Amino acid sequence: MKRTEERQEEERQEEERQETEEREETEEARQWRRRLAAWRGADRRLSWTSAEATLGQRLAELAADAGTVHDLDETVDIYGNEDGVVGELERRVATLLGFPAAVFFPTGTMAQQVALRCWAGRTGNPVVALHPLAHPEVHERGALGTVSGLRTVHPTDAARLPTADEVRGLEEPFGTLMLELPLRDAGCLLPTWDELEEVVEAARERDALVHFDGARLWECTSHFGRDLKEIAGLADSVYVSFYKSLGGLSGAALVGPESFVEEARAWRHRYGGNVFQQYPAALSALLGLERELPRLPAYVAHAAVVAEALREGFEAAAVPWFRVHPEVPHTHEFQVWLPYAPEVLTEAAVRQAEETGVVLFRRWSAGSPGGAPGVAFTEVGVTAPGLEWTADDVKGAVVTFMEFVLRGGRG
Repeated sequence: MKRTEERQEEERQEEERQETEEREETEEARQWRRRLAAWRGADRRLSWTSAEATLGQRLAELAADAGTVHDLDETVDIYGNEDGVVGELERRVATLLGFPAAVFFPTGTMAQQVALRCWAGRTGNPVVALHPLAHPEVHERGALGTVSGLRTVHPTDAARLPTADEVRGLEEPFGTLMLELPLRDAGCLLPTWDELEEVVEAARERDALVHFDGARLWECTSHFGRDLKEIAGLADSVYVSFYKSLGGLSGAALVGPESFVEEARAWRHRYGGNVFQQYPAALSALLGLERELPRLPAYVAHAAVVAEALREGFEAAAVPWFRVHPEVPHTHEFQVWLPYAPEVLTEAAVRQAEETGVVLFRRWSAGSPGGAPGVAFTEVGVTAPGLEWTADDVKGAVVTFMEFVLRGGRG
């Protein structure tokens, strides 16, 4: 009898847990729809994201514009055939980055997994040196170890890319050094050009190969004062994304020596990435290379104006503490930190969009678990819509935003 009662109690608790999860999921879905409606209905925004468009809008734009970058009378691609649109995209990216060959992947996570696995096979060393904030460590559910059988070590825990001395000082051998350019979760940070050359040379001294996580490499030319070929040329392989920075639908490319790329094609198939048809993603990537890539330096330059105006706006609003990080953005994306709970700041951002038609910020997140409580951050990006904003526009929007924050109560 006692066992029956215990089992009934366990079943009751499980039902309550499931009901709570369903309520939380429903509330999160409701809040997401509200935010999306506010963004879509706004008149002004610093940046545009693909999430704001409807399926119909994206399809219509692709159908209207794709003919400017590829002959639409050609047949659709079949498993990424070389003489189709995917093959053209691969050749275009290889040329842009100065490598002999490139291979298209449906996701950047898969591209990077394959790259690091291939290099581990060639070096005979499964250890990858990378930053603890790098994408594989934070956003891929431990796939390097779970799927690819690799192990990671960290040259530094500082919120920046490692230095040459830190790479030289690693206590154990590693086969590949992976550098994320820019380091997104640290504020889209980049080293100086001299520092980048030095850290690559330090890896070579350790008989290691170098791979760039270049999901946002397109944004780096202004900071380094170098073109894409010279930047990418420091590495043995580079992965780039087509939806980050370029506004494509999806997809990524991996570039490297011809034998490496052919091996990567084989692993792409093994990982389930040899997709039957990828022409919508490939066409949107070609459009991004044609239209967005030339605009990125202007976005980066204006991000510096926006960052300075944000600081002045917070000072004008008498905010007791804030951070714009880095002070001068290295790319067209950077972080803003404020001493309020993330839900208070997110609510203020939504209400500002709903009531004034201005999207200054979007969703805010809590800082690291070990950091100071009651502090939140958001990522700010500047794209084509943001070029229309003057410094005074930004400052005025900050003052209005803080009014909404104070109405919502301090976190």
